[in-house]
Amino acid sequence: MAAIPSIKLNTGASIPAIGLGGGPSDFTLDAMAASEKWLLTGFQAGYRHFDTAVLYGTERYLGAALRTSGVKRDEVFITTKLPSHHQVYIDRSFNESLSNLGLDYVDLYLLHWPQTLEYPVCKISLRRSNFLIRTPTFNDTWAEFERLHASGRARAIGVSNFSIKTCVVVLSSPKIVPAVNQVELHPYLVQTELVEYCRKKGIVVAAYTPTGRDTVRNDPVIVALAAKYKATTTQLILAWHLARGVVALPGSTNAERQKQNLELPTLSTEDVDSITALDRGERTVMGRLGTDGKLAGWTAEQLGW
Repeated sequence: MAAIPSIKLNTGASIPAIGLGGGPSDFTLDAMAASEKWLLTGFQAGYRHFDTAVLYGTERYLGAALRTSGVKRDEVFITTKLPSHHQVYIDRSFNESLSNLGLDYVDLYLLHWPQTLEYPVCKISLRRSNFLIRTPTFNDTWAEFERLHASGRARAIGVSNFSIKTCVVVLSSPKIVPAVNQVELHPYLVQTELVEYCRKKGIVVAAYTPTGRDTVRNDPVIVALAAKYKATTTQLILAWHLARGVVALPGSTNAERQKQNLELPTLSTEDVDSITALDRGERTVMGRLGTDGKLAGWTAEQLGW
C-alpha cells in the first residue's frame, strides 16, 4: 500500500490527492447535523483534505469537527463552493461560508456550477429551468473570485462541473487560471479529453462520486482486479484515480471504510488501462439531465457534454 500523495496546484500549494467528501447522506437537517460525527472520524482516520459546499449544508459541522479534532488549521486543506444562486452576492455568500466554518480563510473556493440561477431558489430545484438568468456572466463571477483570492481569504480558486467548453469561456480573460476543476469522474465516466485539457492548462482535476457507486464497484473487471490486489473495489478505483493524477473525493460515514480509503495499492499500467477502458460516458448523479433534456436550464450542448 502506497502513501497518499499530494498534487501541486498552480498556486504552489499542495492538495492531498484523497479527500473526504462532505455531502450528507440526504439533504435533511438531521442528516446534515449527523455529518459532524463522521467528519470527526475522518480527521481521526488521518484525512487532511475535506470537501464541503453551501448546498451540502455541512460547513458548520466540518468546522465543529475540525475544532474537536485538535488538528491544526494549517495541516488541513478545506474546500467549499459558491452555489449558482449566490452569484449575485458572492462576497456575502463567501463570508457566510467562513462564518459557518469558523475560519478566516479556505484553501480552495469553487464555483459549484457554471449556470447563474435566480435567488432565492430551493437547492433541490436545480433541474428546473425557470430560475435561469443571464447575469452575472462567467467572467463577472470569476473576477469576483480573483478579488477573493487577492484578499488571501481564498488561497486558491477554481470551478466545478465545468466542461472543456465552459472552461474555454472562463479562460478567455482571466488574471488567474482556475487551480481545480471538480467534476463527476469514475470508471464509467473517464473524461479523458477533459483531464488532458485541464492538465495542459495547469488545472488539477478532482473527482466527486469517484467510485461511481454500486453499479461501477460491481463491474466484473473491477471485482476481479480488486481480488488481484487484495483490496476493496473502492480502494482499487481510488488507486486508479491516483495513477491518473486526479484528486478523488470519496464520501463515507463509516470509520473503518474511511481508514481503508487512505490505504491504497499501486496499480500496474496495464491494470490502469483496463479500468479506463470501462468508460461509457455515463453520468450517475447530478450530471444527469432532467426529463426536459436540461440541467438547471441548460442543454447538454450548452453544458459542453
